[in-house]
Amino acid sequence: MTTRNQTTLTITGPMRPRYDEILTPEALQFLAELHHRFAGPRHDRLAERMQVRYDLGNGRDLRFLPETASVREDASWRVAGAGPGLEDRRVEITGPCDPKMTINALNSGANVWLADLEDATSPTWGNIVEGQLSLFDAIRGQLTHTNEAGKQYEVTAEHTPTIVMRPRGWHLVEKHIEHVDRNGLRLAASASLVDFGLYLFHNAHELIARGRGPYFYLPKLENHREARLWNDVFTFSEQRLGLPHGTIRATVLIETFGAAFEMDEILYELRDHCAGLNAGRWDYVFSIIKNYRGRGQWFVLPDRDRILMTLPFMRAYTELLVQTCHKRGAHAIGGMSAFIPNRRDPEVTERALERVAADKLREASDGFDGSWVAHPDLIPVARAEFDAVLDDRPNQLDRQRGDVHVTARDLLDIRSAGGEVTLAGVRANISITVRYLESWLRGIGAAAIDNLMEDAATAEISRSQLWQWIHQDHLTTEGEPVSKQLVERMLREVLAELPTPEGHKLAEAEDVFRTVTLQEDFPTFLTVPAYTRYLVEQAERVEAVTVAA
Repeated sequence: MTTRNQTTLTITGPMRPRYDEILTPEALQFLAELHHRFAGPRHDRLAERMQVRYDLGNGRDLRFLPETASVREDASWRVAGAGPGLEDRRVEITGPCDPKMTINALNSGANVWLADLEDATSPTWGNIVEGQLSLFDAIRGQLTHTNEAGKQYEVTAEHTPTIVMRPRGWHLVEKHIEHVDRNGLRLAASASLVDFGLYLFHNAHELIARGRGPYFYLPKLENHREARLWNDVFTFSEQRLGLPHGTIRATVLIETFGAAFEMDEILYELRDHCAGLNAGRWDYVFSIIKNYRGRGQWFVLPDRDRILMTLPFMRAYTELLVQTCHKRGAHAIGGMSAFIPNRRDPEVTERALERVAADKLREASDGFDGSWVAHPDLIPVARAEFDAVLDDRPNQLDRQRGDVHVTARDLLDIRSAGGEVTLAGVRANISITVRYLESWLRGIGAAAIDNLMEDAATAEISRSQLWQWIHQDHLTTEGEPVSKQLVERMLREVLAELPTPEGHKLAEAEDVFRTVTLQEDFPTFLTVPAYTRYLVEQAERVEAVTVAA
């Protein structure tokens, strides 16, 4: 029985070999305590998101908050800054946490590895728990892997990247763990608290002993109140696990439109735990489309491949981020160019290297302290551009960017992108969305498609553009309206052209595509219905963990 002073946690997913090393009674008790204290505030923050989306859809525009002007205008405060091992972040590699990708990242030569349990991971129960196992073993220097062909992988690098783990966002749940709250309601666990809690519980002290620390990337924050919730989680967790206050360091992804208007406030709320901000460009574009999808032609973006970082509204966003970070002693980390090399196609590789070099040159010249790459072969390219600017300095925090003067109007200037949509762009979005979903449903969250690295964020842009173009009756440059009928026809053509190897998930991908693109309602994230419908496993319940408040 659960009283009003207790939270019960129950594992509903299957227990496979070594899962009991992560899902220990002590770790589950810590998760239960996190849910007891923070599940309610999490629901409050998510309810606020719904209200904001409603207001934006009814004509209210985002703005810099007048009630927090004193935080923005106070020049005296600073954030904690880099923890041990985070001083130099000029090249960060991103990727999922399966054993092979973990070993490849640790051998890559990057300064930082973003160990991603979010957009680059398909959140199957196996991927989540086994990702935690990979991190557990990697941190202790005991990770090896042998693939089905017998090829062996092991960490051979003398100096490995500092690990910064990205948990899933506040909006996501982990349906293989249930908690019964203090009011007796049975709910799926918060994916954020599960990912964060398991990683911190098992690895914080080990990381510190090895000269690093428990570091996190925080995704999908929409305002400073969500940052305050994370700060409360950090402070409680440090006290609970015997860690000095400020041991945990977070880098916040500014990847929602609302967060761009509250960067100072987000840093302020996390100031004892904050290392920096990241320009999460792809989710940022998706957030714009999602929030302004019904606001008319002024907010219609062009073909996806024309949404460039040099557009005025994207320049405003990134330059404001650099200025805000450096004013507060925080690292400004650039985003990920989606281009990747193809070792079987020299021409594709040459084009990718050129475009990534130009992207990193722009970021380094603008004042960013580092940036992301999605492939090990891109590390030398990115490093060369940042080395040319930084030389032997670990960062360029001294570059204050007093020349930057960004207004709300600048951030909202979506019209400057133009709204040119082509039939080829419509077809490309259909193809990318379907192929990415098929990969995701097979448990692969980062997929190379047409020489681009696609993850959940880039797929979100593709499907949300299609939804918006349909509902705004947008005309292509060829004069044909983007309609459901057009998308249906192109969808049939795309599906007919795709290969169907054994074990493919094209039927399921088509089903999800229709749900997130062709229905009248707009699902806030494509992964939410896809996860509930196709990735949840069932198993006999194990013994519940009951925690007294």
